[in-house]
Amino acid sequence: MNYRNNRKNRKRGFKPSFNNKNKTMNDNTDYKEMEQAEAADSSNDENVVIDGDYAGDSEDTQAEQEVNTLENQLVELQAQVEKEKKEYLFLAAEFDNYRKRTLKEKAEIIKNGGENVLKGLLPIVDDFERGLKAAESDSDAKSVLEGMTLIYNKLIKYLESMGVKEMNSTGEVFNSDLHEAIAQVPSPTEDMKGKVLDTVQKGYMINDKVLRHAKVAVAQ
Repeated sequence: MNYRNNRKNRKRGFKPSFNNKNKTMNDNTDYKEMEQAEAADSSNDENVVIDGDYAGDSEDTQAEQEVNTLENQLVELQAQVEKEKKEYLFLAAEFDNYRKRTLKEKAEIIKNGGENVLKGLLPIVDDFERGLKAAESDSDAKSVLEGMTLIYNKLIKYLESMGVKEMNSTGEVFNSDLHEAIAQVPSPTEDMKGKVLDTVQKGYMINDKVLRHAKVAVAQ
């Protein structure tokens, strides 16, 4: 019986000793694992700091590049604005010169046009002078009339060559755009009402534009 108990005790005593040894080994393993974990955490912390510094430097470099790009774009835009400003001033000066030149040419055209018209009337004035001189020594009224008629026809032809034409007003319906009514007279017939009965002063057109309104008497 004691043998059995001692055997049991030996067995029981052996087992605790084995368990204690395993426990010690496990504790050592856990300690090593903890040291490795702490070392890994320390390494990660260092990497984070290093990566953070690198990221900050990268952001500063990128920001500096963007600032340089914007400064270059600003310089280019300022140069372009200055160039366009010079071109605008040049075009403005050119336009002002063109306007002045055009006004001068227009004034010369009007002046020369008037000179040409007056120059064309001079031969007719010469004819009138010769006709008046001839009438002084000629007692025949018929010959004087013929001379005046020739001069008149010459003048009318000259006016027509300049685009001036006589209006035909008598018998036409009164038109305020062409006629100027200076009198209203009773109409001799029903169909003449509202029409020009007599032309007191002829009207003239120049290139389809009224040069002078005709002064007329209108039938009522």
